[in-house]
Amino acid sequence: MERKNILTGSPWEDKMGYCRAVRIGNIIEVSGTVAIVDGEKVKADDAYAQTLNILERVEKVLEDLNTSMKDVIRTRIFTTDITTFEAVATAHSTFFKDIKPTTGFYEISKLVAPEYLVEIEFTAVVAA
Repeated sequence: MERKNILTGSPWEDKMGYCRAVRIGNIIEVSGTVAIVDGEKVKADDAYAQTLNILERVEKVLEDLNTSMKDVIRTRIFTTDITTFEAVATAHSTFFKDIKPTTGFYEISKLVAPEYLVEIEFTAVVAA
């Protein structure tokens, strides 16, 4: 089966040796993705905006792999503050209310930088 890597130009892709997403056959795995915190639209204290930003960015990645969010079967949500559950869940629902992938919501001690409140991993399976 052919392997397709999606790179986004992040300096960490070469530094760490990873890519944003990998598709082999009909299976797609998307790396843990954090928001682009710009201090205006997406702030370091806004879990809702961070989650929406992540979902919008991953939607584009999936489009680059000729698929869409409707093929997502699992999300794994990591947060540094479990009290953000309602905000994160509301944002997640804007994309997945009808799709309903399986998911997990986990509080962890830290993400890669303090301004990130949320990181999400995705698994998609493209229907044959």
